[in-house]
Amino acid sequence: MDKRDWIWLTLFSIAMAFLESAVVVYLREIYYPNGFQFPLVPIESKLAVTELIREFATLVMLLGIGILVGKTKIERFAYFIYSFAVWDIFYYVFLKCLLNWPDSIFTWDVLFLIPITWVGPVIAPIITSITMIILAIVMVKKANQVKNFRLKFFEIFMLILGSLVTIFSFIQDYFGFLITNYKFSEWNYLNNNSIFGKSANYIPSDFNWWIFLLAELILAIPIVSIYRGLANSINSFQRNSK
Repeated sequence: MDKRDWIWLTLFSIAMAFLESAVVVYLREIYYPNGFQFPLVPIESKLAVTELIREFATLVMLLGIGILVGKTKIERFAYFIYSFAVWDIFYYVFLKCLLNWPDSIFTWDVLFLIPITWVGPVIAPIITSITMIILAIVMVKKANQVKNFRLKFFEIFMLILGSLVTIFSFIQDYFGFLITNYKFSEWNYLNNNSIFGKSANYIPSDFNWWIFLLAELILAIPIVSIYRGLANSINSFQRNSK
């Protein structure tokens, strides 16, 4: 993919971010006219289900652009996570421009809703997004340099493990709230004609930075491994071309 394609992929992701932030502006105008804060206000089922489907649809669109742009599985995955990361970063950029929110990079936010509520300080998903961008760029460069490039089993394992640990860092506080206050049978989204009924009693108390940093360290291992392979391939190519 040439520079022009990268530019258009980035512009598409930024435009998607604005659409996402625009929806949040509307929702906050309806449910948080005095400013967003915890605990969450229960949302009517119709709007809440629409919001869940919208989240899923957003993922499909970001995945779709990666599949359309990429030529190989590696490239498609790389372009997907690149688009996702740019989208996530600019989502907060636009919220700051439109609502002057968040107040700081450590302000808590609802990050995702599937399968349960993800929460964390704003800086955490931004760090994750930067990591994703670095990973995407390294993979694409390696794919362009090495014909039939494939990730090693070890690299795939570490990427999956790091991703799971990252997700756990975002859900662990809310998960702890659920298991402390409710039976498993009560863990449903719909409650008394509203969604996130349990969330109405939830105020974030702790973000485990050690778990999050562990996830970043795990993710750094395959990134370094891919980069070293790329550097070795470039050096080998330069030696053979002399």
